[in-house]
Amino acid sequence: MHPLGELTVSTASLDEWHQVAKWAAEEGWNPGRDDTAAFHPIDPAGFFIGRLEPGAPPVSSISVANYSDQYAFLGYYMVHPDHRGQGLGLATWRAAFPHAGARTVGLDAVPAQQSTYKRAGFEAVHDTIRFVGRPRGGDGGAGRTGTGATTPVTPDHLDAIAAYDRRCFPADRRGFLTRWLTADGHTAHVHLRDGRIAGYGVIRPARDGHRIGPLFADDRETAEALFDTLTAGLGPGETVALDVPEPQRAAHDLAVARGLAPSSHTVRMYAGPAPSVDAARTYGVTSLELG
Repeated sequence: MHPLGELTVSTASLDEWHQVAKWAAEEGWNPGRDDTAAFHPIDPAGFFIGRLEPGAPPVSSISVANYSDQYAFLGYYMVHPDHRGQGLGLATWRAAFPHAGARTVGLDAVPAQQSTYKRAGFEAVHDTIRFVGRPRGGDGGAGRTGTGATTPVTPDHLDAIAAYDRRCFPADRRGFLTRWLTADGHTAHVHLRDGRIAGYGVIRPARDGHRIGPLFADDRETAEALFDTLTAGLGPGETVALDVPEPQRAAHDLAVARGLAPSSHTVRMYAGPAPSVDAARTYGVTSLELG
């Protein structure tokens, strides 16, 4: 029994998870404004909140979203500031984590929590650097390279984008992409080369500025073309954030060349075998909260 009541952990509805997203914004995570609506349907049973009394406001949260029979992603592990230091986070974790079953579970840890996750069986693989700034364009040929050009995503691109995405992400995300590519405020472009997809990217409004994610591309030239197209419509002074895996040096160079600077970092960790993905094509991850 908790001194303030007994913690009850239950699955969160879409409406309830909007409150958790508000917590994340207050913590400075800067989530996209419509992220919840796109991510919650991936696994509605994988979003959890803890309450001290029935019907009371939530005091804790965690998501354990199962993307496939082999892969899950953990995020939004939080306790409201008024209730920290009382063991509620660990109790919420213990109630929710079994939802992943035998799957490999990924997460992006803030450095202060890395040791906590390690004790839970997670191993660090690489850092992810958040680059933030007011983007400056390239050489004036936004969206075009010598071997192709970007174009707005249409429904006809979905199958090919889903296949390309699967090379860069550990599970098939076709259902998610159907929502992500067309959500309110989202702008999605694909880069075509000789009739095939050589990369795609999405920019979306965040609580502060905009976020780009994912940004997947065959090479830096393609990633630059997509970045320039996605940011071309931003107003003067508007900022953009891009989360870049630390080993992907070409992505670092692109971010710096476009006027962004490192602002923070997280640590990608896995419990279970690290999944195999085409890391060289990952110039920006979709979301630190949900993979």
